[in-house]
Amino acid sequence: MSIIGNIIWIVFGGLFMALEYMIGGILLCLTIVGIPFGLQVIRIGLFALWPFGGEVRANECPVGCLNTLLNIVWIFIGGIWIALSHLVWGTLFCITIVGIPFGIQHFKLMSFALVPFGRTIIRR
Repeated sequence: MSIIGNIIWIVFGGLFMALEYMIGGILLCLTIVGIPFGLQVIRIGLFALWPFGGEVRANECPVGCLNTLLNIVWIFIGGIWIALSHLVWGTLFCITIVGIPFGIQHFKLMSFALVPFGRTIIRR
């Protein structure tokens, strides 16, 4: 079932969203300071390409306060705007019964886009 959901996701905007993430990640990687943020944006883009059947969890063994510091910087740089856009899209999709699974995927991407450092993607 997740394969069908992912194919429909790609056709109706998932590919466009993943390309936006990839382009943004590559542009962030052009600067030395932006490399950690660019790599996280690329990870979000790969997850946004195929979100059904995947789950985002916090790392079991935290690395230290570096993840927290990077998440705080990320929230102010762009994480809040990305998370708000996923919130809007998720809410719009959840208005219809057919769109509820896609709205749930947007909410999952919203939490990952808000604080990406210290999290891993688990595929089922």
